[in-house]
Amino acid sequence: MPQFPNVRIAVLVPCYNEAATIAAIIRDFNRYLPSAQVYVFDNNSTDDTVRIAREAGATVRHVTAQGKGSVVRRMFADVEADAYIMVDGDDTYDASVAPQLVEKMLNEGLDMVVGSRVADEQAAYRFGHRFGNRLLTGCLAAVFGRTFNDILSGYRVFSRRYVKSFAAHSTGFETETELTVHALELRLPVAEVETVYKARPEGSFSKLNTYRDGARILMTILRLFKSERPLMFYGIGFLLCFLASIVLAVPVLATYLDTGLVPRLPTAVLCASLMLLGIILLVCGIILDAVTKSRIEQKRFAYLSVPAFGAQR
Repeated sequence: MPQFPNVRIAVLVPCYNEAATIAAIIRDFNRYLPSAQVYVFDNNSTDDTVRIAREAGATVRHVTAQGKGSVVRRMFADVEADAYIMVDGDDTYDASVAPQLVEKMLNEGLDMVVGSRVADEQAAYRFGHRFGNRLLTGCLAAVFGRTFNDILSGYRVFSRRYVKSFAAHSTGFETETELTVHALELRLPVAEVETVYKARPEGSFSKLNTYRDGARILMTILRLFKSERPLMFYGIGFLLCFLASIVLAVPVLATYLDTGLVPRLPTAVLCASLMLLGIILLVCGIILDAVTKSRIEQKRFAYLSVPAFGAQR
């Protein structure tokens, strides 16, 4: 088993009412990564999560703003390390592969390694969650061109460069989508490794609502599509307005050529309005595309301002 005596490794565990599982997570990561420091970020738990985590030897921090995205923002801001392992607090991920994930990231100079979930138990990865993940992954691939097999995995390893350049706008479970988009947008070196995904232990319950959180994730993808690919987003609007204007204008133009009259004046006005709206959308897309490229450059500079792991020593 690889060990990393000269690497500061932080295990980040976002938690909300995970008293049934948190001790096992801390124990397993201490076993497989004895040099790592385990941080439990409690998100207003009402059970014994905090007490159990402290007794198990973890450093406990509190985040009052509700939502996993809010917790991720605080975790990345507050913790200093060379390698960051983020894992959900439900004890469904395999801690034994953590050393391999860290080793792969350090040896290959990667910025993010995603633990892609492979479930042997049907109860571990429900059909609705699996189908939703594939649908959302397909949407993300259509927008950004390439993506991962499991964009919603809660088991990831990050470099310091990644963590300190991630803006973290999301507040809820859509944060995994934002984590993925950040890597794709900056074209960071990343990898994906299959990991075993277990069913939740008895007495532990998922906080994820399939439909509500799935809708929020889908809206996040649409929002990111608008902000990260504005020319394509507004270009689609331009194309729809342009086609609608042409289709509506054909009979008006045919009547005018035959009679020299325009009896359908409201339709003619609508055609002109749609064409003008389409042109406005296209101009907005062109302007926002230039702004987006400038913003991506600034994010790239923020990423490059953090020394790579090998350069820190």
